[in-house]
Amino acid sequence: MTNKPLFADIILPVPLPRLFTYAVPDELLHLTSIGKRVVIPFGKKKVYSGIVYQLHHHKPEEYETKDIISVLDEEPVVNAYQLKFWNWLADYYQCTLGEVYKAALPSGLKMESETRIIYNTDFVAESPLSEKENKVLDIIAGKKVCSINDVNQLSGLKNSLPVIKRLLEYNAVFINEHLKESYKAKKEKVISLHPKCQSEEALQQIFDKLERAPKQQELLMTLLSLVGGLTGAITNQSVVKAELLKKANASAAALKELCNKEILLEQERSIDRLDLDEKAVEVANALSEVQQIAYDEIKAGFENHDVTLLHGVTSGGKTEIYIHLIEEQLKQGKQVLYLLPEIALTTQITSRLQKHFGNKMGIYHSKFADAERVEVWSNLLQQKNYQLIVGVRSSIFLPFANLGLIIVDEEHENTYKQFDPAPRYHARDAAVVLAKSFGAKTLLGTATPSIESYYNAQQGKYALVELSQRFEGIEMPEIVAVDVREAKRKKQMSSHFTPVLLEKIDKALKNDEQVILFQNRRGFSPFIECGQCAYVAKCVNCDVSMTYHKHLNQLVCHYCNHSMQLPTVCPACHSPAIETRGFGTEKIEEEMSLLYPDHKVARMDLDTTRSKSGYDKLIKKFEDGEVHILIGTQMISKGLDFDNVSVVGILNADNMLNYPDFRAFERSYQLMTQVSGRAGRKRKQGLVVLQTSNPKHPVIMDVINHNFINHYSGQLEERQMFKYPPFYRLIYITVKHKDQRVCNKASHLLAEQLRVIFGSRVLGPQAPVINRIQNLFIKKILIKMEKKASPAKVKHLMREAIFSLQAQQEFRYVNFQIDVDPA
Repeated sequence: MTNKPLFADIILPVPLPRLFTYAVPDELLHLTSIGKRVVIPFGKKKVYSGIVYQLHHHKPEEYETKDIISVLDEEPVVNAYQLKFWNWLADYYQCTLGEVYKAALPSGLKMESETRIIYNTDFVAESPLSEKENKVLDIIAGKKVCSINDVNQLSGLKNSLPVIKRLLEYNAVFINEHLKESYKAKKEKVISLHPKCQSEEALQQIFDKLERAPKQQELLMTLLSLVGGLTGAITNQSVVKAELLKKANASAAALKELCNKEILLEQERSIDRLDLDEKAVEVANALSEVQQIAYDEIKAGFENHDVTLLHGVTSGGKTEIYIHLIEEQLKQGKQVLYLLPEIALTTQITSRLQKHFGNKMGIYHSKFADAERVEVWSNLLQQKNYQLIVGVRSSIFLPFANLGLIIVDEEHENTYKQFDPAPRYHARDAAVVLAKSFGAKTLLGTATPSIESYYNAQQGKYALVELSQRFEGIEMPEIVAVDVREAKRKKQMSSHFTPVLLEKIDKALKNDEQVILFQNRRGFSPFIECGQCAYVAKCVNCDVSMTYHKHLNQLVCHYCNHSMQLPTVCPACHSPAIETRGFGTEKIEEEMSLLYPDHKVARMDLDTTRSKSGYDKLIKKFEDGEVHILIGTQMISKGLDFDNVSVVGILNADNMLNYPDFRAFERSYQLMTQVSGRAGRKRKQGLVVLQTSNPKHPVIMDVINHNFINHYSGQLEERQMFKYPPFYRLIYITVKHKDQRVCNKASHLLAEQLRVIFGSRVLGPQAPVINRIQNLFIKKILIKMEKKASPAKVKHLMREAIFSLQAQQEFRYVNFQIDVDPA
């Protein structure tokens, strides 16, 4: 009796709502298993690497199966927990498994025919390459950058992926993201005793010969002492070249001479990019009485709930509580995921956690080179030493095997929401589901809970722990609202600063204290305007005004990055009366530097922190007192802890309050409270100056009075009345097309079809505030769905409506995006 043929369902990185079935050839039967990457042909010419989702014996009836070309892995790179989690993400956030796969895996683990391969000019082979490897490497070296398709055609190989995978492992080539970052394989030169000299007799002869070269003799003696004598030398012990030269106080020429004489051997070895050396770790500090009560309440909450919300005031000492909870999990051999909303935050918190957890802690975020992310992935997959991962939202995709706890710090932050591309997931909500699949617990920590999380706690779905005192009894900052309209009327404003703010800054700087100024808009000026005809420079690709960046002397679109030189005359009326309007962080930085020339001013925004170490350098300078005034966007609001900040200025509170979004008041309250929390954190009560045209606004009054409950109650009432979360689930469908007529027609037809299914729950279509981005016109349809509705059923009905439209020739190229729980 013959064995039935085996088939594999493969997840491919394509936005098609299905898996693809391939036949497993006999020679790959023993290698193919769930979670491994396989190379498959797709379409006429394309080659992809995909993940084996399941194996079975059912041949598809609707198409002829192709064979898997090769298996890339010895062990699975994705585990069963991940595949289950991917399924939930695809169902809930209404996307495909392929889109989840694309988001989940680091680029170094994804390969397809269009993948760009980059030659590593510093590559030196440690052992001879095979004929195929040499052939492929020569092709890539010749072209410098080429695609897998190019390699296949030029090499004559049917499939070059396995060869390229080996070259990747040797660090001979890089893929994709290394075009963005000039990454070099981390290597070091080491010196050892040449194999010819590894005997007592040989060494004796060498020392005799070197009597006339004392420098070389001393160098050889130093090497032997560093490797532990002849015994160490015989076992090929080596010393880092730079260290040897320093210890022997010798020149590189003397070392080169010994290598030429085949007495010493110089080699290169790869260094692990991850710092996995054992480190001395500190014992966690004892908790204060207030912290201990909160810690005990969290533990009690976990006994009956999967999720606990820790509502703790800014500077309440939440991180210390987290450290104790992590320590407990690690002692039990469990893994912990510590989620942060922003890369900027990882700098301070990781240095603090490193002291306690040493090399058990790994860091994972997008500013790391892709090779580093692959190494973190592999470390977890092989369950080596990482037990604690600190990272941003993408960390939820890592291959955990034994999660015990997920901490979501600053859970209210909208940066936990992924906007583009799909899956448009919210890391906080996804973390709760991920933890549940392991039987683990989730701790949400924040000083300003999101309305949804606090509602869940009030309803008993989450446990609630309140930490209402600042650490060591420090007082909450005093918040003063200053009326900008009144100051302007009295002609008291100095540019964008009220007399009250300048007076407080003066006083702080005289006392050697630091100042933070918050303006949630980067650039020099939000737009330029002609004083004669009121012309405003707009982006050619987007329906939005361009922001002026003075250091570039350019107008830049923050939606598509299109840039142009600042015009000297108005393009409309040719008047030279071009003026900047409004103000961004760059303009504040310039004006502060003029007002306080003897003090160092710096800004923290997307423009100044693009590099991997941009945040670290800026934060360190501010911590060390080298910077006196720090100007920033919302980056500075997120949990940063500075000892010497006594004054915080919020320059334009009205900007946030007037944004057309149902979360505008919630966001404004959170941002203002969080920014205020940076003041007076260690030694004394801080001061916050809040500049506004409406000091009596309910949100501003709640911020001044530190009254979260009043703010929450007001918001909840409105949300219930107008059918918004937490009472309803929102789903946005965004319709995009380069032709406005087609976009309008498609969105109206889709809305009509959806109204037949969902009735009055469907609102729109409506043009958003910015209705054209990157030359695509945009329309939005909003669906307000009851919480109890099945996400899978809703997804199925919506997808069917969209597919029926896309089946029509006219709407074939219309782009439909579904966003569940938009932030």
